Amino acid sequence: MLGTLNGGLEARGVKLTGDQISADVEGINELRDGLVVLTKVIVHYRLQIPAGTRETVDRLLSKHQDKCPTARTLQGSVEVSWTAEINEEPAGDLGL
Repeated sequence: MLGTLNGGLEARGVKLTGDQISADVEGINELRDGLVVLTKVIVHYRLQIPAGTRETVDRLLSKHQDKCPTARTLQGSVEVSWTAEINEEPAGDLGL
């Protein structure tokens, strides 16, 4: 999911590398009929984005889960949810 998000951002001219993009992922398992099964995946993205790109990032995030192959594969059997902590870098010094 993180790779799909990063690829979507890059395609829109928002290149994040290293510690500018990361995710914590939690899987919730439940016991069903004596078998442990994955029932939920919770993703928390952390993004450090360039100044002026917030609208692009928000727009992509709103569609991300529907376009992500992993999320679509899990759809109907595993609940997938996400949150995002987004920090936009301040605009550069304009020399004023």
